Amino acid sequence: MIGRSHRSDAALPALLLLMLWLMMPIPAQAHNGPPFPLFEKRVMGPCVVALWTHPDIGTGTFYVFVDPPAGGAIPSDLKVQIAVQPESGRLPEKTYAAERDDSGGQLQYKALVDFDRDEFWRVRLTVQSSAGGAEALSRVEATPTGFGKWDLLFFALPFLAVAFLWFRGISRRRTRVKHAQAA
Repeated sequence: MIGRSHRSDAALPALLLLMLWLMMPIPAQAHNGPPFPLFEKRVMGPCVVALWTHPDIGTGTFYVFVDPPAGGAIPSDLKVQIAVQPESGRLPEKTYAAERDDSGGQLQYKALVDFDRDEFWRVRLTVQSSAGGAEALSRVEATPTGFGKWDLLFFALPFLAVAFLWFRGISRRRTRVKHAQAA
């Protein structure tokens, strides 16, 4: 009986802490992590395109992956542009030229875009060459970048808390065993 009482007394604070943590309202965040696709394998003019983004507030990044159509080739004069505008219309549309990057075995273009607020933005991708051109529309939510160098500590806190509680429980158990052996 004494052992059961001590176990329930030790588990009660942990159970209350867990219940409190589960009841805390946590706002949903849109994105904080690696780039994600807005669309893939879309035929646009003379090529097949995938548009990926990392929409951080400040400087967001867009990656345009270009593949040739079946039996075709990618035009050498291909130009890619990304245009963004807040869905609220508070700013005019701003266009950014994407720079070509042939490294990594696949043709891709990269554009750095300015996002000044956490809100939804219209995205317009334009592909143009002498063989033709096309536009595609999408939308994305610009999100905060996180805590910078403090991210590792922040995300490690739950693991550190579990380790602390485990060591605390082990040390209390050892103390109880020593007291029981002494008595």
